[in-house]
Amino acid sequence: MLNMAEGVARLGALAESPVVDTLARAFADAGFDLAIVGGPVRDALLGRTTNDLDFTTDARPDDILRIVKPISSAHWDIGRAFGTIGARIRGEQVEITTYRADSYDGVTRKPTVEFGDTIEGDLVRRDFTVNAMALRVPARTLVDPTSGVEDLVRTTLRTPADPAVSFGDDPLRMLRAARFASQLGFDVEPATVEAMAELRATLEIVSPERIQAELVKLLATDDPVRGIRLLVETGLMREFLPEVPALQLEIDEHHHHKDVYEHSLTVVRQAIDLEKERNPRAAPDVALRLAALLHDIGKPATRRLEPGGGVTFYHHDIKGARMARKRLQALRFDSDTIGSVTRLIELHLRFFGYSEGTWTDSAVRRYVRDAGPELERLHILTRADVTTRNAKKAGRLARAYDDIERRIAELAAQEELNAMRPELDGNRIQEVLGIGPGRAVGEAYRFLLDLRLDEGVIGADAAEQRLREWWAGRG
Repeated sequence: MLNMAEGVARLGALAESPVVDTLARAFADAGFDLAIVGGPVRDALLGRTTNDLDFTTDARPDDILRIVKPISSAHWDIGRAFGTIGARIRGEQVEITTYRADSYDGVTRKPTVEFGDTIEGDLVRRDFTVNAMALRVPARTLVDPTSGVEDLVRTTLRTPADPAVSFGDDPLRMLRAARFASQLGFDVEPATVEAMAELRATLEIVSPERIQAELVKLLATDDPVRGIRLLVETGLMREFLPEVPALQLEIDEHHHHKDVYEHSLTVVRQAIDLEKERNPRAAPDVALRLAALLHDIGKPATRRLEPGGGVTFYHHDIKGARMARKRLQALRFDSDTIGSVTRLIELHLRFFGYSEGTWTDSAVRRYVRDAGPELERLHILTRADVTTRNAKKAGRLARAYDDIERRIAELAAQEELNAMRPELDGNRIQEVLGIGPGRAVGEAYRFLLDLRLDEGVIGADAAEQRLREWWAGRG
């Protein structure tokens, strides 16, 4: 709940900060207006942490540069064509943008950049009313032409203009609605939700890179599930990540299985909780959260209704990994993220063969080897994947995973498990066998790696002897 008196006090403190005071005086001395705008104003009123400061002004880009040069340690004009100048002032990064009055062609999503003359005109072109507020400095006057403060009080997201016009200008704003709903814990007003559903197909004019960036921001929030639900319910998710709404499998009256969609959302939430518990100071792990969301996307394609009411999803882990790779490539994710997500999906079922406590040391070593750098994420995903309401079963699985983590730690301490390499390298293999580089060296290396996994550390001399025996056995 927004406490207005506390919010005003926080705005005052924001205006008194050294960087704001320095900028405000410099622009006033040059005869121009200046205001803190958008997210910093919203977050100050809500008592949230304020990060980078954004300003708006009636000064044109050349004037902004002239004003900030003497008071900044660095400045850049990469956004100059759009009226934005960046600078580092008193150790903080800021962006200052000339009032805008853009128009869009509705086809390419590229705005026709036009500079405006009033702050009110600049604010009404923004995405949501809660982001369309400004604090004039040094006067400390709040400018709120679209009743953003009232929407903060009501915890509501609403576009300043008709939502059909706002989303028609920039369809990406529909995804931003989902992100802000999650980030702020707000509800989107019904007319805005209706416009999102009606205009979902217009998302096709937005580049995959911009969609990906907004999806990443959504997943990095504390509760992305709220935004995910909104995207699925409006049909927007079908436009760029159709595998998620496809998880809403119809339940046959004669065949029963858990709701895969709801299960996946629960896994996302549980993975985030575990992520924070195990790595409390780390940044949000978007790759882990993507894997949690997508880990079962192979189920619709592999579902089989069995006689007697059973349902199977054989090899949905392998199918899902392939589907995820294709979709993430289409969204222009980087290769590291794609590799991490697909590996986690491939391996997310592996542990459940351990739940009876029957794994050998060799099997534990292979689990670590196969997970590689994804081991910690796999620990979290596997634990999060337990959503059963059967407390006895959940407790048994939790104890089993505690046990496998304990065994991994013990083996790592004994054997330097993380290195997971044969005791002879490629050069020594060639010397022992008297061969040159080639395919046989790779085969010998894999033999020694399997030996390492099965028997642990046996020593270089024993490894050489076993290698000679293997080589002789090949004829």
